[in-house]
Amino acid sequence: MTVMKKILVAAVVAAVAVYIGYRFMKIKEMSLASRELPMKHLNCHYIKNIEYGAEDITVLRDGLAFLSTGLHFPRMPWFSDEPGKMYVMDMLHPRPTAVQLQIKGDLDLSSFNPHGISAYVDEADDSVYLFVVNHPQQKSQVEIFHFVQENTLVHLKTITHPLLHSVNDVVAVGVESFYATNYQAFSYDVLNAVTVLLGFSWCDVVYYSPSEVRVAADGIMSANGINISPDKRYIYVSDIMGHSINVYERKERERLLYLKAVAVGSLCDNIEVDHRTGDIWLGCHPNGMKMAMFDPKDPPGSEVIRIKNIHSNQPVVSQEYVDNGRVLMASTVAAPYEGKLLIGTVFHKALCCNLK
Repeated sequence: MTVMKKILVAAVVAAVAVYIGYRFMKIKEMSLASRELPMKHLNCHYIKNIEYGAEDITVLRDGLAFLSTGLHFPRMPWFSDEPGKMYVMDMLHPRPTAVQLQIKGDLDLSSFNPHGISAYVDEADDSVYLFVVNHPQQKSQVEIFHFVQENTLVHLKTITHPLLHSVNDVVAVGVESFYATNYQAFSYDVLNAVTVLLGFSWCDVVYYSPSEVRVAADGIMSANGINISPDKRYIYVSDIMGHSINVYERKERERLLYLKAVAVGSLCDNIEVDHRTGDIWLGCHPNGMKMAMFDPKDPPGSEVIRIKNIHSNQPVVSQEYVDNGRVLMASTVAAPYEGKLLIGTVFHKALCCNLK
């Protein structure tokens, strides 16, 4: 090899090394590795029976709250080998209690691993359908249940599709139709590691119906929580690594038109929407590095963020709850209802708090 070729190769190798080092620094920056927050507590108590996380929570207008618990997620700690469970709480009760839901139907409960959830009420007969992201053997699929009396979920259908390869969360828009977020660009870990390292925004939102499945929105760094406005016109998506909430307008054939992104300054996970005010409530990770490098002596904290007037030119973003992990580790969701707030986590406990 000539001297010039050697110099050229050395220059290329050095440039690649510098770029990779830069990207690692950016990833550390995006994970908010140095972020520490002063605590801001509410009047809260632990929800009885919830010992191994409530990764997602959603509340119906009549006060019924559904909780998915016991998530086993790659590269995250978990403290029970039992399969996941679903719970329900009546928020109108003076002392709301989480009651385990019985699951009936053709579903392998031994590998049930629930993640994001969404409820849909059929206006024709007020039937309640629960959509649950499930990761049996770390696969991605969506289960549809019918909620019936006596605290029972009847399994109706399992949905899989190549476009639904890394589903994180789901928002139902019909009895069998929904939008789902893919938190990874591929179903292969190596390719995903490369996309993260290079900073590609290749995650997407998929629309599913029995007659059509397609990408409804893309160009997202890491799509996480998803939800819908009370008037059903807008879809909200958390770009967790982008520290923002993306706002989309629903268009013909369920295409999503990107409108804007609202900066939140944190790693926000699931999205819940106050059905009265339209305020956005977010369960967030204030420091992603503490999540990734879990240390019980320095646990990952919890943060709840609220967005008022998200469609205005000046949305108001506020912190409503902050803990350093000593009370609540790794918050993922904050669900409001009539002056109360339910806060769930990846693998820890869950809180019921008073907002008034």
